[in-house]
Amino acid sequence: MAASLQAGSTSGIARNHTFQRLHSAAPCYGNSISFLPQPPSLHLKLTGTSNSVRFSTISAMAKSSDTAAEVVELDISLSPRVYSVKPSKTVAITDQATALAEAGVPVIRLAAGEPDFDTPAVIAEAGINAIREGYTRYSPNAGTQELRAAICKKLKEENGLSYAPDQVVVSNGAKQSIIQAVLAVCSPGDEVVIPAPFWVSYPEMARLADAEPVIVPTSISENFLMDPKVLQSKLTEKSRLLILCSPSNPTGSVYPRELLEEIAKIVAKHPRLLVLSDEIYEHIIYEPSKHTSFASLPGMWERTLTVNGFSKAFAMTGWRLGYIAGPKHFVSACNKIQSQSTSGASSISQKAAVAALGLGYAGGEAVATMVKAFRERRDVLVKSFGEIKGVKISEPQGAFYLFIDFSSYYGSVVEGFGEIVDSESLCRYLLDKAQVALVPGVAFGDDTCIRISYAASLPTLQAAVERMKKAIVSLRPAVPV
Repeated sequence: MAASLQAGSTSGIARNHTFQRLHSAAPCYGNSISFLPQPPSLHLKLTGTSNSVRFSTISAMAKSSDTAAEVVELDISLSPRVYSVKPSKTVAITDQATALAEAGVPVIRLAAGEPDFDTPAVIAEAGINAIREGYTRYSPNAGTQELRAAICKKLKEENGLSYAPDQVVVSNGAKQSIIQAVLAVCSPGDEVVIPAPFWVSYPEMARLADAEPVIVPTSISENFLMDPKVLQSKLTEKSRLLILCSPSNPTGSVYPRELLEEIAKIVAKHPRLLVLSDEIYEHIIYEPSKHTSFASLPGMWERTLTVNGFSKAFAMTGWRLGYIAGPKHFVSACNKIQSQSTSGASSISQKAAVAALGLGYAGGEAVATMVKAFRERRDVLVKSFGEIKGVKISEPQGAFYLFIDFSSYYGSVVEGFGEIVDSESLCRYLLDKAQVALVPGVAFGDDTCIRISYAASLPTLQAAVERMKKAIVSLRPAVPV
């Protein structure tokens, strides 16, 4: 790969300047960029890339009338942590679909996990009033006392969990709460146990903490719920953290209390094992399913870190606010990490969050209205996709995703496109042929499925289904069904 860049002035390069060669003791990867300055211009040249090269440098040659040419190299390598982390496929596909839409292509975007509803008016007004009243200063690192007290009240009344405000840390989204928890409790070489299908970021967060993700497989025939016996077989003395997400992203599965109790009995046998319970979809749940907080189970409060937030149930994704609650020893560690990274969350968002928690039990009528719409959409989609030959569906009990098995179509060859070999190529085909953006299941640890977000209006979803049916009808299941 080669490229060049010219700068019209060399005024920033001092005459007789001496460059120092920088070395890196750690292994690194990447490109070599050569600077070839010839006054009055500076030329930047990217000279090559090789995966086998374990160093990255910038080479520079400075020359003036009274100095000899001198070649130097600057280390531009990145941390090995960066190379260990995979980019988010959901973000990549969402960005690609957005770019197509902005270019005039009528793409239906069903990739992002974001409610299509506006933030309820009373919440938005609380944020607006916070601005008008000058509530725009830095907030306490762990969150305002007002909000943390409101969170404690919510956890007590809705989840049966008792916490004091100093056992809660408010962050810039539940995602930050999770990564801080992983960093706080995991040491290099520890294992983070994750049921698959999983949210795309869980394994990468483990890697960022120099821990090892250990994946526990589940099956669509069991509604993607983890078998306690399989969990037991995956646990070792290195197991440090078990991550549970119920209702689940990407499957919509909800763990019944009885199954969680079986899992808790296994957890109790391992003194090093903690549990991170991601409950961000808690209120988006469809009867008769019920939500159970893992920390409410006998003996689990002491070893559970409960994460929740405001993005999903309250349609507040852009407000960026989440929280973690747990034993003070662990939560204080999360607070320490946050103090050296982002510090306190937005003071404006925290005022809005207090209003959200004031809407009533489980978000009151505002959230109930959204959940009713999500359920209607789910029912329509389950029926529609159930009419497609060879498709397997586990009806979601919560969240707003369908995780559908289309693997019977793998092996199909499409003229002008090629062979559909996996979930990624199927999603590329559907984006190309049907102009519907979806997320391949491989991103979530299950390559047999694709994820469809039904956080879109019913007419939009119905149009997407019709497009997908027309694209799929030209395929023939490669696997007999």
